[in-house]
Amino acid sequence: MEFRIADTFTDSLGRLTAQEQKAVKTTAFDLQLNPAAPGFSFHRIDRSKDENFWSVRVNADIRLIIHKTAQSFLLAYVDHHDAAYKWAEKRRLDRHPVTGAMQLVQIRERVEDADIYGSPAPSVSAKPKLFDNLRKFEVMAFGVPEDWVDDVRNATEDTLFDVIEHLPQEAQEALLRMAVGEQATPTVPSRRPPEPEANVLGFQITPSEQEAFSHPDAQRRFRLVATSEDLQRALDYPWEKWTVFLHPEQEALVARTFGGPVRVSGSAGTGKTIVALHRAVHLAQTSDTARVLLTTFSMGLANALASRLHILTDGQDQVHDRVTVKALSSVGYDLYAQLFGQPNIASASQVRNLVTAAGKAVEGHRFSAAFLYNEWNEVVDAWQLHDWEAYRDVSRIGRKARIGGKQRETLWSIFEIVRSDLHTRQLVTWADLFGRLSEHYREKATKAFDFAVVDEAQDLGVAEARFIAAAIGTEGNQLFLAGDLGQRIFQKPFSWKALGLDVRGRSYTLRINYRTSRQIRSLADRLLPGAVSDVDGITESRKGTVSLFEGPEPDIRTFPDESQEATAVGDWIRSHISSGLNAGEIAIFVRSDAEIGRARKAAAAAGVAASVLDDRLETETDRLNIGTMHFAKGLEFKAVAVMACDDEVIPDQDRVETVTDEAELEEVYNTERHLLYVACTRARDHLLVTGVEPASEFLGDLR
Repeated sequence: MEFRIADTFTDSLGRLTAQEQKAVKTTAFDLQLNPAAPGFSFHRIDRSKDENFWSVRVNADIRLIIHKTAQSFLLAYVDHHDAAYKWAEKRRLDRHPVTGAMQLVQIRERVEDADIYGSPAPSVSAKPKLFDNLRKFEVMAFGVPEDWVDDVRNATEDTLFDVIEHLPQEAQEALLRMAVGEQATPTVPSRRPPEPEANVLGFQITPSEQEAFSHPDAQRRFRLVATSEDLQRALDYPWEKWTVFLHPEQEALVARTFGGPVRVSGSAGTGKTIVALHRAVHLAQTSDTARVLLTTFSMGLANALASRLHILTDGQDQVHDRVTVKALSSVGYDLYAQLFGQPNIASASQVRNLVTAAGKAVEGHRFSAAFLYNEWNEVVDAWQLHDWEAYRDVSRIGRKARIGGKQRETLWSIFEIVRSDLHTRQLVTWADLFGRLSEHYREKATKAFDFAVVDEAQDLGVAEARFIAAAIGTEGNQLFLAGDLGQRIFQKPFSWKALGLDVRGRSYTLRINYRTSRQIRSLADRLLPGAVSDVDGITESRKGTVSLFEGPEPDIRTFPDESQEATAVGDWIRSHISSGLNAGEIAIFVRSDAEIGRARKAAAAAGVAASVLDDRLETETDRLNIGTMHFAKGLEFKAVAVMACDDEVIPDQDRVETVTDEAELEEVYNTERHLLYVACTRARDHLLVTGVEPASEFLGDLR
């Protein structure tokens, strides 16, 4: 007998108290050990349309709903007695007649018509029906259960989400894509194996049932639990569904063998980090000697990846130990120390002072200190230019200020002084560090790691990208890069292809948003163009991305002064806490440290304790989270307030005023938009954006 869990079970388990969960887990382990053991109080759900639904008594009030046949045993749901029975009475487990995927179908009864759309029932809408041009079998080809075909064909723009919340996920995704004008591909029917197969316990499984559970769409909601360790992991982390259930498109990317570097993109909330984590584990499982690097640009995000990796590999210590999780700066620092000795890293202020001093030492030019520093930082140091010929011939990508030959000679005489001063002081920049490592590994057959998975890859710098290519290799399956050009906030664009990271033909976009409501996603997308292209001409389109759930409209408000803003945000926070949210499920983000005080005043107005986020990205369940937009990456909250969106705050006036190049001004505006986009898309259900008049010009775009 095959033992499985459904995602509906993990969802319902997570809603119980800690004590109730403990009792359910004990019962689940006993059932897996021996489902037929005497002592279990099985009771058939008499009013269920599916005769295979049974309840199992956990304690006086909690009931576990299971579905059992001669071939399979499924943990389907758990709740208090009446709620558990009501759930089972309205469900049946079916193999879809067209797609062949196993589904938990919510039974559609005509007497429930008024309940489907809420109460009271709506009047007949004048809006056009979205899918009435599709015939019954065409609707069912997208995974829609037969009971719900008429509801789908009658759905309008106003009622679509009322209908799809009752449907399997593959049907939701297809209908949402078609509703926004995209094409949706019908689900591929599963192929029946030629002969019955025996499972690990020796029981014969009929081909129809086995293939129904094995269908890619079924795999996203049902998981075979082969060992007690598998069950332990599923029950210990019921809220981390990503550890068990993956979308078929995600799973295909995780397990695929590629012929070179691959890039997976997608807007905020589409699961890029989840795919990266599963990819790292998959690679670590390829051999007993695999060395896998899982990395990103910041220590806080690396810590978050490490925590999730621990969950994903729980009970697989050997696999876990094959994956090194570090920020890229830590990887570079450690390798440099091993190969060349401890590096003495020059701080940004030290470099700025050296550049300024060198500029003063060379006479006969009119270059500002700001221009010199940017030219050093973005061109000379980034591309590791060590002689006049290299600087003379370099293509200054992203720098539109024209510089003639004589001007370049003058500039190089300044930068030669900077390089000499760094050498004299025995200082190295981060670009120097990664540059020397790149030279070392480029000629070595033995690389630093066998594989690398890079999350938030859009924020790789030139020197870091070159290092990744040299230290890992680019000829086969070694490099997997996940990121979103629309969330690039730290680095200027450059050619990945020129550095060996050619992802042309191996770029994939995830389009299903699991984290953010349609309303919040749609609002945040207004900050970005419909498509973003990189320097190599690869375009990432945001068109066709769909959110799987609805929510309230985001609120954008401006105020005469900071005091009124703080009071309003405090009232907003207090209202959400009163409606059932914990303080830890709410966050306030501001542009910079200069505005943190305004966030604190809002927390005080709400009457809640608050913690300020740092690069560890640690949140607390009982305290409101406050942080700058740069620390918003990798986080998620049910409610987010983005405060202090004033004119001259975002975009940051200091950045605008120090611009020395036309292209740089455009880049400042782009990254400032990306920052606001990142902050807004941390919200799952509720978003408030505020500012003091005159407000940021970006709020006009949001409206």
